[in-house]
Amino acid sequence: MKVLIINGSPRAEGNTSIAIGEMEKIFIEEGIETETVQIGHKDIRGCIACHHCDAAGKCVFDDAVNEIAEKFEKADGLVVASPVYYASANATLIALLDRLFYSSHFDKTMKVGASVVCARRGGCSATFDELNKYFTISNMPIASSQYWNSIHGRDKGEAEMDEEGKQTMRVLARNMSFLIKSISLGKKAFGLPKTETHVWTHFI
Repeated sequence: MKVLIINGSPRAEGNTSIAIGEMEKIFIEEGIETETVQIGHKDIRGCIACHHCDAAGKCVFDDAVNEIAEKFEKADGLVVASPVYYASANATLIALLDRLFYSSHFDKTMKVGASVVCARRGGCSATFDELNKYFTISNMPIASSQYWNSIHGRDKGEAEMDEEGKQTMRVLARNMSFLIKSISLGKKAFGLPKTETHVWTHFI
């Protein structure tokens, strides 16, 4: 079993990485393989609505999005982590997620999702809600914790002092591991939920 972690921070070993590190320790204990990809420092453009992916099944821009799509398809869970900028996620991360979820056509049903946010003070809940929307439109259950999945810190390393935030990350990783294992057993016993042909209703 494997979890893919996308770090949306441009800073290596920053406060977002501290949150991810707490989760990684638990995933190892739980026997869950992890791979972390940092994208906040990369040049990733937004979607241009060209619909190339309709036929190709991948984005027309052959960059980190297509690379991550291959990893995502093989993963049982996805963690998306971001620092908070103006009560929102890192714009580079949002550009990647828009294109990743729109252009990749593999079935994401029952892959477990979790979002993690890091802020100096405010904007965590808005960013948390923003990131969770990628999961809820994709038939992906969301892992929860004892508190909203946030940790606090401004200067590099300050998140180490947020003991509640770090504990929240550990609990999140344990809950996510449990969900992944339970879903795996459920698939073997019952299969995936019955699907319907998608009905599209457009209002103008």
